Amino acid sequence: MRNEELGDLEVWIDQDLCTGDGICAQYAPEIFELDIDGLAYVKSADDELLQDKGATTRVPLPLLTEVADSAKECPGECIHVRRVSDGVEVYGPDAE
Repeated sequence: MRNEELGDLEVWIDQDLCTGDGICAQYAPEIFELDIDGLAYVKSADDELLQDKGATTRVPLPLLTEVADSAKECPGECIHVRRVSDGVEVYGPDAE
């Protein structure tokens, strides 16, 4: 599936599964950041750390490859990327 066919995407992290390796923050520092608790969180478009459980942020198209690679390489398998339109996971442990 080509990126433009996916539509708007959002990403969230399951902190219960996060191992704190920081691979996501290395791949896409604009989207992911490790907090003082050693776990990764997503950031809002204005760079604010979103610490609420299940918090999501939009995936800008130019960063889709980095976010998808983060989900694929995450040792905790805790990064979920889903379509906004129907909630279907396209990258991450629950992807079809």
